Amino acid sequence: MSARESSGRGPLYRLYGNRLRRRIDPASVPHHVAMMIDGNRRWARQLGYDSAADGHRAGAAKMREFLGWCDELGVSVVSLYLLSADNLHKRDSKEIDDLIEIIAELADTLSQHGSWCVQHVGRSDILPAELSRVLEEAQERTRDHTGLHVNLAVGYGGRNEIVDAVRSIIGQHNASGGTMEDLAAQLTPEMIGEHLYTGGQPDPDLVIRTSGEQRLSDFLLWQSAHSEFYFVEALGPDLRQVDFLRAIRDYADRDRRFGR
Repeated sequence: MSARESSGRGPLYRLYGNRLRRRIDPASVPHHVAMMIDGNRRWARQLGYDSAADGHRAGAAKMREFLGWCDELGVSVVSLYLLSADNLHKRDSKEIDDLIEIIAELADTLSQHGSWCVQHVGRSDILPAELSRVLEEAQERTRDHTGLHVNLAVGYGGRNEIVDAVRSIIGQHNASGGTMEDLAAQLTPEMIGEHLYTGGQPDPDLVIRTSGEQRLSDFLLWQSAHSEFYFVEALGPDLRQVDFLRAIRDYADRDRRFGR
């Protein structure tokens, strides 16, 4: 097989992709897809690039492409895991600086799309001021858009999100003059869900992770309680549309039990 074919751009892959697409029942397409793009740094190393930033730029370009695939197929919500709270503390400072620039550029580009709605999910207070500003502007610019809803998880941590939700509930309850005993009696999973960063959105039906890694890495811990998972061997920038379509086909064939 040629390099062009293996990259998903050759005629055989186009034919295969069209066949996969025809086999997918629109009614079986997940409403909310969460994507954990992984393997950008390995991709850059394998291709001999000097900097991990080359891999992150390629990964960002792939995410723009991925959103187009989702929109075309009828997915309503996509959550992209771009930068965790842990990354901010554990990655090399030069790599973080590059990532911040790349994410800001991605957020701005996505907000220029005619119909997509961009939302930042994560802690703004731990991000550099310039990135927080760009994310806020992207969110405000697209607030009234009714097309694909794109969550950008930046400065995000699932455990932090749950803590923030509980703090919000307690603060709201205290402001109304309620007691802790009352709150303890009233607290429900639904109440916590309403106070998450993604409050009001459907939980992800399908979580996809690239690069063969099989772990959650603190992503949407609460929301993914009943999600289906699909792990792709391809590194992030190498993800092909046929890989995505296979994930959707696999999801459609599963019997979702929701704990039953």
